Amino acid sequence: MLLIKNAEVLTPTPGGRCDILIGGGQILRMEADIRIPRKYCEVIDARNLVVVPGFIDAHVHMMGGGGEGGFATRTPDLQLTDAIRGGITTVVGCLGTDGYTRSMPALLAKAKGLEEEGISTYLYSGSYGVPVRTLFSTIEEDLLFIDKVIGTGEVAISDHRSSQPTFEALAQLAGTARRGGMLSGKAGIVNLHLGDGIRGLEILRRILKETEIPASQFLPTHINRNPHLFEEGIAYAKSGGFVDFTTSTVQAYLDDGEVPCGVALRRMLEAGVDPGHITFTSDGQGSLPDFDDRGRLRGISVGRVTTLFAAVRDAVLQEKVPLETALRVITSNPAHILKLRSKGNLAVGLDADVVLLDPKNLEIHTVIAKGRTLMKARKPLAKGIFE
Repeated sequence: MLLIKNAEVLTPTPGGRCDILIGGGQILRMEADIRIPRKYCEVIDARNLVVVPGFIDAHVHMMGGGGEGGFATRTPDLQLTDAIRGGITTVVGCLGTDGYTRSMPALLAKAKGLEEEGISTYLYSGSYGVPVRTLFSTIEEDLLFIDKVIGTGEVAISDHRSSQPTFEALAQLAGTARRGGMLSGKAGIVNLHLGDGIRGLEILRRILKETEIPASQFLPTHINRNPHLFEEGIAYAKSGGFVDFTTSTVQAYLDDGEVPCGVALRRMLEAGVDPGHITFTSDGQGSLPDFDDRGRLRGISVGRVTTLFAAVRDAVLQEKVPLETALRVITSNPAHILKLRSKGNLAVGLDADVVLLDPKNLEIHTVIAKGRTLMKARKPLAKGIFE
Protein backbone atom coordinates (compact mmCIF):
# COMPACT_ATOMS: atom_id res chain seq x y z
CA MET A 1 0.00 0.00 0.00
CA LEU A 2 0.93 3.66 -0.41
CA LEU A 3 -0.05 6.51 1.92
CA ILE A 4 0.20 10.14 0.82
CA LYS A 5 0.23 12.36 3.90
CA ASN A 6 -0.62 16.05 4.29
CA ALA A 7 -1.92 16.44 0.75
CA GLU A 8 -3.41 19.70 -0.54
CA VAL A 9 -5.80 18.17 -3.06
CA LEU A 10 -7.20 19.37 -6.37
CA THR A 11 -9.56 16.67 -7.61
CA PRO A 12 -9.18 18.81 -9.93
CA THR A 13 -11.64 21.06 -8.03
CA PRO A 14 -10.22 22.22 -4.67
CA GLY A 15 -10.60 19.42 -2.13
CA GLY A 16 -8.77 20.79 0.88
CA ARG A 17 -6.13 18.95 2.87
CA CYS A 18 -6.30 15.23 3.54
CA ASP A 19 -4.38 11.95 3.40
CA ILE A 20 -4.79 9.48 0.54
CA LEU A 21 -4.48 5.73 1.03
CA ILE A 22 -3.77 3.66 -2.08
CA GLY A 23 -3.88 -0.11 -2.49
CA GLY A 24 -4.48 -2.59 -5.29
CA GLY A 25 -4.07 0.18 -7.85
CA GLN A 26 -7.04 2.16 -6.49
CA ILE A 27 -7.72 4.99 -4.05
CA LEU A 28 -9.01 3.32 -0.87
CA ARG A 29 -9.48 6.26 1.47
CA MET A 30 -9.31 10.06 1.36
CA GLU A 31 -9.66 11.60 4.80
CA ALA A 32 -7.79 13.52 7.45
CA ASP A 33 -4.98 11.88 9.41
CA ILE A 34 -5.05 8.29 8.18
CA ARG A 35 -2.86 6.19 10.46
CA ILE A 36 -1.26 3.03 9.06
CA PRO A 37 1.89 1.44 10.53
CA ARG A 38 4.80 2.26 8.21
CA LYS A 39 5.75 -1.41 8.00
CA TYR A 40 2.56 -1.98 5.99
CA CYS A 41 2.94 0.79 3.43
CA GLU A 42 5.18 3.30 1.71
CA VAL A 43 4.62 6.85 2.95
CA ILE A 44 5.02 10.00 0.84
CA ASP A 45 4.92 13.31 2.71
CA ALA A 46 3.12 15.74 0.39
CA ARG A 47 3.55 18.74 2.68
CA ASN A 48 4.16 21.88 0.58
CA LEU A 49 3.01 20.05 -2.57
CA VAL A 50 -0.29 20.00 -4.51
CA VAL A 51 -1.81 16.60 -5.30
CA VAL A 52 -3.74 16.34 -8.60
CA PRO A 53 -5.09 13.56 -10.86
CA GLY A 54 -2.71 11.89 -13.29
CA PHE A 55 -2.72 13.49 -16.72
CA ILE A 56 -4.57 12.05 -19.73
CA ASP A 57 -3.02 12.54 -23.16
CA ALA A 58 -5.80 11.60 -25.54
CA HIS A 59 -3.95 11.92 -28.84
CA VAL A 60 -0.55 10.21 -29.03
CA HIS A 61 1.15 8.41 -31.92
CA MET A 62 2.52 5.91 -29.44
CA MET A 63 4.19 3.76 -32.12
CA GLY A 64 5.32 6.78 -34.14
CA GLY A 65 3.81 8.49 -37.14
CA GLY A 66 4.94 10.69 -39.98
CA GLY A 67 6.23 9.38 -43.27
CA GLU A 68 5.00 12.35 -45.31
CA GLY A 69 8.50 12.74 -46.75
CA GLY A 70 9.19 9.06 -47.40
CA PHE A 71 10.27 6.14 -45.25
CA ALA A 72 13.13 8.03 -43.60
CA THR A 73 10.67 10.53 -42.09
CA ARG A 74 8.76 7.95 -40.03
CA THR A 75 8.90 9.17 -36.43
CA PRO A 76 10.02 7.00 -33.47
CA ASP A 77 7.68 5.42 -30.93
CA LEU A 78 6.84 6.61 -27.41
CA GLN A 79 9.15 5.71 -24.54
CA LEU A 80 7.80 5.19 -21.02
CA THR A 81 10.07 7.76 -19.36
CA ASP A 82 8.80 10.50 -21.70
CA ALA A 83 5.29 9.89 -20.38
CA ILE A 84 6.50 9.72 -16.78
CA ARG A 85 8.42 13.01 -16.99
CA GLY A 86 5.28 14.60 -18.42
CA GLY A 87 3.07 13.39 -15.56
CA ILE A 88 1.05 11.33 -18.04
CA THR A 89 -0.57 8.23 -16.56
CA THR A 90 -3.10 7.53 -19.36
CA VAL A 91 -2.46 7.60 -23.10
CA VAL A 92 -4.88 7.22 -26.02
CA GLY A 93 -3.00 5.96 -29.08
CA CYS A 94 -3.80 6.69 -32.71
CA LEU A 95 -2.50 6.26 -36.22
CA GLY A 96 -2.11 9.25 -38.52
CA THR A 97 -1.28 9.78 -42.17
CA ASP A 98 0.11 6.26 -42.51
CA GLY A 99 -2.42 3.50 -41.83
CA TYR A 100 -0.47 0.91 -43.80
CA THR A 101 3.12 0.54 -42.56
CA ARG A 102 1.68 1.58 -39.16
CA SER A 103 -1.11 -0.94 -38.56
CA MET A 104 -3.85 -1.39 -35.98
CA PRO A 105 -2.44 -4.75 -34.74
CA ALA A 106 0.94 -3.09 -34.17
CA LEU A 107 -0.70 -0.16 -32.39
CA LEU A 108 -2.59 -2.54 -30.11
CA ALA A 109 0.65 -4.38 -29.33
CA LYS A 110 2.41 -1.11 -28.46
CA ALA A 111 -0.48 -0.12 -26.19
CA LYS A 112 -0.30 -3.44 -24.37
CA GLY A 113 3.45 -3.03 -23.98
CA LEU A 114 3.14 0.42 -22.40
CA GLU A 115 0.44 -0.96 -20.10
CA GLU A 116 2.80 -3.71 -18.96
CA GLU A 117 5.47 -1.09 -18.31
CA GLY A 118 3.19 0.89 -16.01
CA ILE A 119 0.69 3.32 -17.57
CA SER A 120 -2.91 2.96 -18.80
CA THR A 121 -3.57 2.90 -22.54
CA TYR A 122 -6.53 3.11 -24.93
CA LEU A 123 -6.88 3.33 -28.72
CA TYR A 124 -8.68 4.94 -31.62
CA SER A 125 -9.42 2.52 -34.43
CA GLY A 126 -8.52 3.83 -37.89
CA SER A 127 -6.27 6.56 -39.30
CA TYR A 128 -6.52 9.57 -41.65
CA GLY A 129 -8.41 7.76 -44.40
CA VAL A 130 -12.07 6.90 -44.93
CA PRO A 131 -13.13 4.11 -45.04
CA VAL A 132 -11.15 3.39 -41.89
CA ARG A 133 -8.89 0.36 -41.49
CA THR A 134 -9.98 -1.53 -38.37
CA LEU A 135 -8.91 -4.63 -36.44
CA PHE A 136 -12.15 -6.49 -37.10
CA SER A 137 -14.24 -5.84 -40.18
CA THR A 138 -16.17 -2.91 -38.65
CA ILE A 139 -15.80 -0.15 -36.08
CA GLU A 140 -18.67 -1.65 -34.09
CA GLU A 141 -16.78 -4.92 -33.70
CA ASP A 142 -13.60 -3.15 -32.61
CA LEU A 143 -15.55 -1.23 -29.96
CA LEU A 144 -17.40 -4.32 -28.79
CA PHE A 145 -14.59 -6.86 -28.73
CA ILE A 146 -11.36 -4.89 -28.15
CA ASP A 147 -11.36 -3.46 -24.63
CA LYS A 148 -8.80 -0.76 -25.45
CA VAL A 149 -10.67 0.66 -28.45
CA ILE A 150 -12.80 3.64 -27.35
CA GLY A 151 -13.45 5.40 -30.66
CA THR A 152 -12.25 5.95 -34.20
CA GLY A 153 -9.74 8.31 -35.81
CA GLU A 154 -7.82 10.39 -36.29
CA VAL A 155 -9.82 10.96 -39.47
CA ALA A 156 -8.44 13.88 -41.49
CA ILE A 157 -10.61 16.66 -42.92
CA SER A 158 -9.75 20.05 -44.43
CA ASP A 159 -6.24 18.80 -45.19
CA HIS A 160 -4.40 18.02 -48.42
CA ARG A 161 -3.33 14.70 -46.85
CA SER A 162 -6.89 13.57 -46.09
CA SER A 163 -8.87 11.08 -48.18
CA GLN A 164 -11.35 13.91 -48.84
CA PRO A 165 -14.31 12.07 -47.27
CA THR A 166 -17.73 13.05 -48.52
CA PHE A 167 -20.49 14.32 -46.26
CA GLU A 168 -22.30 10.98 -46.58
CA ALA A 169 -19.17 8.92 -45.82
CA LEU A 170 -18.24 10.93 -42.73
CA ALA A 171 -21.81 10.99 -41.44
CA GLN A 172 -22.06 7.23 -41.90
CA LEU A 173 -18.74 6.77 -40.09
CA ALA A 174 -19.98 8.85 -37.15
CA GLY A 175 -23.26 6.94 -37.00
CA THR A 176 -21.42 3.63 -37.02
CA ALA A 177 -19.09 4.76 -34.24
CA ARG A 178 -22.04 6.04 -32.21
CA ARG A 179 -23.86 2.74 -32.55
CA GLY A 180 -20.74 0.80 -31.55
CA GLY A 181 -20.23 3.06 -28.57
CA MET A 182 -23.80 2.58 -27.38
CA LEU A 183 -23.57 -1.19 -27.69
CA SER A 184 -20.21 -1.38 -25.88
CA GLY A 185 -20.84 1.29 -23.24
CA LYS A 186 -17.92 3.35 -24.60
CA ALA A 187 -17.63 6.86 -25.98
CA GLY A 188 -17.48 5.80 -29.64
CA ILE A 189 -15.94 9.20 -30.27
CA VAL A 190 -14.79 10.30 -33.73
CA ASN A 191 -11.42 12.02 -33.38
CA LEU A 192 -11.09 14.49 -36.28
CA HIS A 193 -7.77 15.87 -37.53
CA LEU A 194 -8.25 19.45 -38.78
CA GLY A 195 -5.83 20.75 -41.38
CA ASP A 196 -5.26 24.25 -42.73
CA GLY A 197 -7.88 23.88 -45.48
CA ILE A 198 -10.33 26.67 -46.13
CA ARG A 199 -13.32 24.43 -45.38
CA GLY A 200 -12.40 24.22 -41.70
CA LEU A 201 -15.28 22.75 -39.68
CA GLU A 202 -17.79 23.10 -42.50
CA ILE A 203 -18.49 19.38 -43.00
CA LEU A 204 -18.82 18.84 -39.24
CA ARG A 205 -21.33 21.68 -38.88
CA ARG A 206 -23.30 20.23 -41.76
CA ILE A 207 -23.45 16.79 -40.12
CA LEU A 208 -24.79 18.31 -36.92
CA LYS A 209 -27.36 20.34 -38.84
CA GLU A 210 -28.58 17.68 -41.27
CA THR A 211 -28.39 14.48 -39.21
CA GLU A 212 -29.42 13.32 -35.75
CA ILE A 213 -25.81 12.77 -34.63
CA PRO A 214 -25.01 14.96 -31.58
CA ALA A 215 -21.93 17.14 -31.19
CA SER A 216 -20.75 14.91 -28.34
CA GLN A 217 -19.85 12.26 -30.95
CA PHE A 218 -16.89 14.30 -32.21
CA LEU A 219 -13.59 15.55 -30.82
CA PRO A 220 -11.94 17.78 -33.45
CA THR A 221 -8.25 18.38 -32.75
CA HIS A 222 -5.61 20.93 -33.84
CA ILE A 223 -8.27 23.66 -33.45
CA ASN A 224 -5.54 26.18 -32.50
CA ARG A 225 -3.53 25.62 -35.69
CA ASN A 226 -4.48 28.98 -37.29
CA PRO A 227 -6.52 32.09 -36.37
CA HIS A 228 -9.42 31.31 -38.72
CA LEU A 229 -9.88 27.75 -37.44
CA PHE A 230 -9.57 28.97 -33.86
CA GLU A 231 -12.38 31.48 -34.33
CA GLU A 232 -14.50 28.72 -35.90
CA GLY A 233 -13.67 26.61 -32.87
CA ILE A 234 -14.98 29.26 -30.47
CA ALA A 235 -18.34 29.33 -32.25
CA TYR A 236 -18.45 25.53 -32.47
CA ALA A 237 -17.67 25.10 -28.75
CA LYS A 238 -20.23 27.74 -27.76
CA SER A 239 -22.84 25.79 -29.74
CA GLY A 240 -22.12 22.72 -27.59
CA GLY A 241 -19.22 20.96 -29.34
CA PHE A 242 -15.92 19.82 -27.88
CA VAL A 243 -12.59 21.27 -29.07
CA ASP A 244 -9.03 20.04 -28.61
CA PHE A 245 -5.83 22.08 -28.76
CA THR A 246 -2.45 20.59 -29.73
CA THR A 247 0.44 21.38 -27.39
CA SER A 248 3.35 20.21 -29.58
CA THR A 249 4.51 22.95 -31.92
CA VAL A 250 7.48 24.55 -33.66
CA GLN A 251 8.37 28.19 -34.16
CA ALA A 252 7.34 28.10 -37.83
CA TYR A 253 3.78 27.17 -36.82
CA LEU A 254 3.62 30.02 -34.30
CA ASP A 255 5.01 32.44 -36.88
CA ASP A 256 2.24 31.35 -39.27
CA GLY A 257 -0.45 32.22 -36.73
CA GLU A 258 -0.90 29.12 -34.57
CA VAL A 259 -2.51 30.13 -31.27
CA PRO A 260 -0.45 28.93 -28.27
CA CYS A 261 -2.50 26.60 -26.09
CA GLY A 262 -2.35 28.76 -22.98
CA VAL A 263 -3.55 31.79 -24.94
CA ALA A 264 -6.20 29.67 -26.69
CA LEU A 265 -7.58 28.43 -23.37
CA ARG A 266 -7.76 31.93 -21.90
CA ARG A 267 -9.43 33.36 -25.00
CA MET A 268 -12.02 30.58 -25.17
CA LEU A 269 -12.90 31.06 -21.52
CA GLU A 270 -13.17 34.83 -22.02
CA ALA A 271 -15.48 34.17 -24.99
CA GLY A 272 -17.85 32.24 -22.73
CA VAL A 273 -17.00 28.69 -23.78
CA ASP A 274 -17.94 26.04 -21.21
CA PRO A 275 -14.57 25.04 -19.63
CA GLY A 276 -15.74 21.41 -19.68
CA HIS A 277 -15.71 21.44 -23.50
CA ILE A 278 -11.97 22.07 -23.92
CA THR A 279 -9.10 19.56 -23.92
CA PHE A 280 -5.35 19.64 -24.56
CA THR A 281 -3.48 16.78 -26.26
CA SER A 282 0.18 16.58 -27.25
CA ASP A 283 0.12 14.83 -30.65
CA GLY A 284 3.14 13.13 -29.10
CA GLN A 285 5.50 11.25 -31.48
CA GLY A 286 3.46 12.56 -34.39
CA SER A 287 5.18 14.41 -37.19
CA LEU A 288 5.15 18.20 -37.26
CA PRO A 289 5.64 18.72 -40.99
CA ASP A 290 6.41 22.03 -42.66
CA PHE A 291 4.77 22.19 -46.11
CA ASP A 292 5.06 24.97 -48.65
CA ASP A 293 1.99 26.50 -50.33
CA ARG A 294 2.04 23.69 -52.92
CA GLY A 295 1.98 20.94 -50.31
CA ARG A 296 5.67 20.06 -50.68
CA LEU A 297 7.51 18.99 -47.52
CA ARG A 298 10.26 21.40 -46.44
CA GLY A 299 11.06 19.99 -43.01
CA ILE A 300 9.76 17.80 -40.20
CA SER A 301 9.89 17.69 -36.39
CA VAL A 302 8.45 15.33 -33.76
CA GLY A 303 5.70 16.03 -31.21
CA ARG A 304 6.49 15.50 -27.52
CA VAL A 305 4.18 14.34 -24.74
CA THR A 306 6.11 16.49 -22.27
CA THR A 307 4.52 19.57 -23.89
CA LEU A 308 1.11 18.59 -22.45
CA PHE A 309 1.58 19.85 -18.90
CA ALA A 310 4.01 22.53 -20.06
CA ALA A 311 1.09 24.13 -21.94
CA VAL A 312 -1.12 23.91 -18.84
CA ARG A 313 1.68 25.49 -16.83
CA ASP A 314 1.90 28.35 -19.34
CA ALA A 315 -1.87 28.86 -19.12
CA VAL A 316 -1.59 29.29 -15.35
CA LEU A 317 1.64 31.25 -15.02
CA GLN A 318 1.47 33.41 -18.15
CA GLU A 319 -2.26 33.68 -18.95
CA LYS A 320 -3.48 33.66 -15.32
CA VAL A 321 -5.98 30.83 -15.82
CA PRO A 322 -6.79 29.31 -12.39
CA LEU A 323 -4.91 26.05 -11.83
CA GLU A 324 -8.06 24.05 -11.09
CA THR A 325 -9.57 25.24 -14.41
CA ALA A 326 -6.44 24.60 -16.45
CA LEU A 327 -5.99 21.12 -15.00
CA ARG A 328 -9.43 20.08 -16.25
CA VAL A 329 -8.26 20.08 -19.87
CA ILE A 330 -5.88 17.16 -19.19
CA THR A 331 -7.79 15.35 -16.40
CA SER A 332 -11.55 15.43 -15.84
CA ASN A 333 -12.53 16.81 -19.26
CA PRO A 334 -10.96 14.05 -21.41
CA ALA A 335 -12.09 11.45 -18.86
CA HIS A 336 -15.69 12.65 -19.21
CA ILE A 337 -15.66 13.07 -22.99
CA LEU A 338 -14.03 9.66 -23.58
CA LYS A 339 -16.01 7.90 -20.83
CA LEU A 340 -12.87 6.84 -18.96
CA ARG A 341 -14.87 6.42 -15.78
CA SER A 342 -12.01 5.49 -13.43
CA LYS A 343 -9.72 8.28 -14.65
CA GLY A 344 -9.36 12.04 -14.45
CA ASN A 345 -10.41 12.63 -10.84
CA LEU A 346 -9.29 11.84 -7.31
CA ALA A 347 -11.98 9.92 -5.40
CA VAL A 348 -12.35 6.69 -3.47
CA GLY A 349 -12.71 3.72 -5.83
CA LEU A 350 -11.03 5.38 -8.82
CA ASP A 351 -7.68 4.37 -10.28
CA ALA A 352 -4.73 5.60 -8.24
CA ASP A 353 -3.27 7.89 -10.92
CA VAL A 354 -1.75 10.79 -9.02
CA VAL A 355 0.69 13.63 -9.70
CA LEU A 356 2.34 15.77 -7.04
CA LEU A 357 3.21 19.33 -8.11
CA ASP A 358 5.51 21.93 -6.60
CA PRO A 359 3.15 24.93 -6.30
CA LYS A 360 5.98 27.48 -6.38
CA ASN A 361 6.94 26.77 -10.00
CA LEU A 362 4.33 24.17 -11.03
CA GLU A 363 6.98 21.55 -11.72
CA ILE A 364 6.13 17.84 -11.63
CA HIS A 365 7.55 16.33 -8.43
CA THR A 366 6.13 12.79 -8.16
CA VAL A 367 4.10 10.56 -10.49
CA ILE A 368 1.99 7.57 -9.42
CA ALA A 369 0.24 5.39 -12.01
CA LYS A 370 -2.16 2.59 -11.04
CA GLY A 371 -0.81 2.81 -7.49
CA ARG A 372 2.84 2.44 -8.48
CA THR A 373 5.33 5.25 -7.92
CA LEU A 374 7.01 5.86 -11.29
CA MET A 375 8.77 9.12 -10.40
CA LYS A 376 9.63 10.50 -6.97
CA ALA A 377 11.22 13.84 -6.11
CA ARG A 378 11.75 14.49 -9.87
CA LYS A 379 13.69 11.23 -10.31
CA PRO A 380 12.15 8.55 -12.60
CA LEU A 381 11.98 5.17 -10.86
CA ALA A 382 10.83 3.17 -13.90
CA LYS A 383 11.83 2.92 -17.52
CA GLY A 384 10.82 0.98 -20.60
CA ILE A 385 12.32 -2.44 -21.27
CA PHE A 386 14.62 -1.11 -24.00
CA GLU A 387 15.49 2.24 -22.44
